[in-house]
Amino acid sequence: MSGELHALAPHNLPAYIGGADGSDPLFTGIAIFVVVLILGIGVFYLKIHAIPEQLAHKHGNTQSQLIMVLALLALFTHNNVFWVLALILALLKLPDFLTPINNIARSLAKISGEPADTQSNDRDAKPQEH
Repeated sequence: MSGELHALAPHNLPAYIGGADGSDPLFTGIAIFVVVLILGIGVFYLKIHAIPEQLAHKHGNTQSQLIMVLALLALFTHNNVFWVLALILALLKLPDFLTPINNIARSLAKISGEPADTQSNDRDAKPQEH
């Protein structure tokens, strides 16, 4: 009598019902799904977080370094303002003010007859003899 089922017991049980041996296929399936989902969300988050750095590769060295620092600050502090600033800096090309100023300084040095590599500090420190 131990191997026989009761007459009113269902003979076909659904697959999600645990067996007599203690296995639980529904729990195993959900556990695998949750682990894969968490890993997928983590990869997606890091991909989204790297967008400003990927966009920064077309800019100059100083601007890309600033964008990377802001992105890292946003990642570690969970402060979205840093990420938004990094994204804005990555999308905008800052004008280069230093190159025209250096060209003007070289041209003025060439006109005055001084070597182009002389700095203004050296000129002020040594008075010229006439």
